[in-house]
Amino acid sequence: MTTVRSNSGRRIQDWDPEDETFWERGGKHIARRNLVLSVFSEHIGFSVWSIWSVLVLYLSPEIGLGFGPGEKFLLVVTPTLVGAALRLPYSYAVTRFGGRNWTVFSSVILLVPTLLALYFVQRPGTPLWVFMAIGATAGVGGGTFASSMTNIAGFFPQRHQGWALGLNAGGGNLGVAVVQLVGLLVIATAGSTHPSYVAAVYLPLIVLASLLAALGMDNIEANRAEPGILRQAAANRHTWWISLLYVGTFGSFIGYGFAFGLVLQHQFGSTPLEAAGYTFLGPLLGSLSRPAGGWMADRWGGARVTFWNFLAMAAGAGVLLVASSRNSFPLFVAGFTVLFVLSGIGNGSTYKMIPAVLAGEAEAAVTAGHDATSAFARARRLSGAVIGIAGAVGALGGVAVNLAFRAAYGGAGGTGEPAFVGFLGFYALCVAATRIVYLRRERPRAGAAGGARRTAQAGRTTEATRV
Repeated sequence: MTTVRSNSGRRIQDWDPEDETFWERGGKHIARRNLVLSVFSEHIGFSVWSIWSVLVLYLSPEIGLGFGPGEKFLLVVTPTLVGAALRLPYSYAVTRFGGRNWTVFSSVILLVPTLLALYFVQRPGTPLWVFMAIGATAGVGGGTFASSMTNIAGFFPQRHQGWALGLNAGGGNLGVAVVQLVGLLVIATAGSTHPSYVAAVYLPLIVLASLLAALGMDNIEANRAEPGILRQAAANRHTWWISLLYVGTFGSFIGYGFAFGLVLQHQFGSTPLEAAGYTFLGPLLGSLSRPAGGWMADRWGGARVTFWNFLAMAAGAGVLLVASSRNSFPLFVAGFTVLFVLSGIGNGSTYKMIPAVLAGEAEAAVTAGHDATSAFARARRLSGAVIGIAGAVGALGGVAVNLAFRAAYGGAGGTGEPAFVGFLGFYALCVAATRIVYLRRERPRAGAAGGARRTAQAGRTTEATRV
C-alpha cells in the first residue's frame, strides 16, 4: 500500500481490500476510519436536506407566514427533487476528485442552505418562491448520500459491504430523525415562533464535519472511474430493476420522513408540537434498521430479504388505510412507524443486491474464460456507478410520495387514503419484480457459482455472495 501527498490531497494507491493479508495488516483500520467520518458528514447532509420537513411546521400566520397544505407539501417536494437530481453527479464526483476531497466540498457547501434558512425563515411576508429557492439549495444535502456510498463501497471487501454500506447509509439516514428531534426540542423550549434556532444548531456541526473530513479521510485509487462506466451501468438491466426496488424502499423512507409531520397536521389536526413529538420516531427506527437489513442480506441473501420486506410493507400500507378510514390516531402512527422500520430494512437489503448481482456477472465472465482479476475489478467499479443511479432514481420516489400526499390533501377535507392505495399497489409491483427477476434465478446460479468462486479466490479478487 502506497500513500502519496499531492495538491489534490492524500491518496492511497494499490488499495486491495479483497486481499485478506492486506486487510488484516491495516486496511480494515483505514476503511473503518473513513467510514466513521463519512457517516458523520452524510448525517449532517441528510439533516440539512430534510430541515424543511421541520421548518414547514412553523410556517403559520402566528409568525406572518401562513401557507396552505398544498404549498407546504410543495416546499418539502422541492429539496427532495433537487437532492435526487444531484445524486448522480455527486456519485461521479467521487471518482473524479476523490472521496476525501469531495466530502470536504460537499460538507462546506451545506453552509449555503443553512445560512439562507437562518436568515429568511422568520421574516414575515416572505413569498413562497423564496422559500422554494432556499429549499432547492438544501437539495445539496441529498447528494451526499450517493457520493458517500460510492466512496465507502470502494474501501470494503465485498463480503463486508452489506454491513458497511448499511451502517454508512443508516448513520446518514439518522439525520432525518435528528433534525426533527432538534425541531421538537426547539418548539418545546422556545415555542413555535423561533424556527431559525433549528438552522443555527447545524452551523458549527457543518464546520466540524468539514474539518474532520479534511484531516482524517483518504482518497483511494480504487474509486477512479473507467471511461464510460456510467453508460455501462445504464446499459445493465439490473441497474433499473434495483432502482425500481429502491424507489419502493428509500423513496418511502425519505418521502414519509419529509411528509409525516404535515400528514399528522392535516389528517388529525395536530399542533406543531404534537406533530414534532411523533415525526422523529419513525425515521429514527428506520435509520437504525437499515444496517440490520444489510446484515440480514449478508446472511440470507438480498433478494430474499427484499421480497419478504415488500410483502410486509404492502401489509403496512393496508394498516394505514384501515387507520385512516376509522380515524384512529394510535393505529395510524403505529402503521407509519412500522413502515419506516421496514423501509430501512429494505434499503439495506436492496443496496446489498448491487455488489452481489455484479459479482454474479463477474463469476459468469470468469466461467466463460475471462480473467478473474479484471472481471471482479470491473464489477467493483461498476458497483459505484449503479449505486449512483439507483440512489438518484430511488430518491425520486420521495418526490412521488409527497406529490401523492399533496394531491390527496389538496382539497377541503381531503384524506390520505388515495395515496395509501397507490403505495400498496406499488409495493405489490415490487414484490412481483423481486420474485420474478431475482428469486427465480437464485437456484440455477448456485451450482455454477462454485467454480467461478474458487477461480476468483485464487486470483485474490472477491468471494461471491448470494443475491
